Amino acid sequence: MTGNIHVGLAALGAAIGVGLIGMKASEAVGRNPGAATKILVQAILSTAFAEGIVFFAIYLAK
Repeated sequence: MTGNIHVGLAALGAAIGVGLIGMKASEAVGRNPGAATKILVQAILSTAFAEGIVFFAIYLAK
C-alpha cells in the first residue's frame, strides 16, 4: 500500500502543478499577448517537468 500512496501523491502534486502552470500562463498571455509564443514554450517545458515527477515515483514503486 505504501508504494501506491507515494505514486498517488506524486500524481496529485503534478496535477496541481500543471493546473497552476496553465492558470498563470493564460493570465500572462492576457496581460501581454505579444509574448504568447515565449509563454507557451515556457509553459510546455514546465508542464513536462511537473509530469516527470510522476514517472520517477512510478519507477521507484517497482
